[in-house]
Amino acid sequence: MSILISKLMEYYDELYSELITDFNSTAFLGSGRSTRYWDCCKPSCSWNGKARVTNPVNTCAKNGFDVLTDRNARNGCENGGSAFTCNNNIPWAINNDLAYGFAAANLKGQREGDWCCKCYQLTFTSGPVSGKRMIVQVTNTGGDLGENHFDLQIPGGGVGIFNGCSSQWGAPPNGWGDRYGGVHSERECDQLPYPIRQGCKWRFQWFKGADNPNFDFVETRCPNELTSKTGCSRI
Repeated sequence: MSILISKLMEYYDELYSELITDFNSTAFLGSGRSTRYWDCCKPSCSWNGKARVTNPVNTCAKNGFDVLTDRNARNGCENGGSAFTCNNNIPWAINNDLAYGFAAANLKGQREGDWCCKCYQLTFTSGPVSGKRMIVQVTNTGGDLGENHFDLQIPGGGVGIFNGCSSQWGAPPNGWGDRYGGVHSERECDQLPYPIRQGCKWRFQWFKGADNPNFDFVETRCPNELTSKTGCSRI
C-alpha cells in the first residue's frame, strides 16, 4: 500500500509541476484582429537566420507534400520558384472549442525575429466563434499587417498580395474566390485541390464562417502537433 501511495504522490507532483510550467509559459499580450489568407508562397520564417530556432519552417515541393532540404530554394511566388507552403499547414479542429493552425503575424513593439515559430493562443471575442480558442504557430509575416494582427492560414481565404497558388495548383489569377477574403461558401471549397480542401471547409464548419473576428491573445508553449509539421521550434 505504501508503495502505491508513494507512486501516486510522485504522479501528482509531476502533474503539478507540468501545470505550473504551462502557467508560467503564458503571458497576456493584448487584444488583436484577424484576417485570413492562403497564398501558397514560401513562408518568411522559412529563410535561414530569421530567428533563434531549431530549423527554419519547412517548405514543400510543388505537390505540397515533399519537404525541401534546400533552405535557400527560391520562393514559389517568384518566377521559377520551387518552394511552396506545405499542405499540412491547414487548420484543424481539436474539439468544438479548440483548433490548431498557423498564421502570419505582426506584433506591437516586436520584430520578425521575436515571433517567428512562436505559438499564441487566440481567444476569439467577436462573431460566431466568440469564446472559442485557437493555438497558432507563426510561420510568416506581412508588410500589410497592422499591429497585433494575425493573418490566419486558411486555404481559400484569399491569396492577398502574392499569388503562388496559380503556379502551384493552377488557381485563377486572383486565387479561389476574391483575392482578399477568398471563397464565399463551403460549397466553393470544392474548387480547391483535394490535399488542402478540408482546411477550406474548416472555415465554414469549426470557424462558423467567421469574418475576421477579434481576439485576446497570449504567448503559449507550442504543441508538438504544430512543430512536427513545421519542423521549427524556438531555442
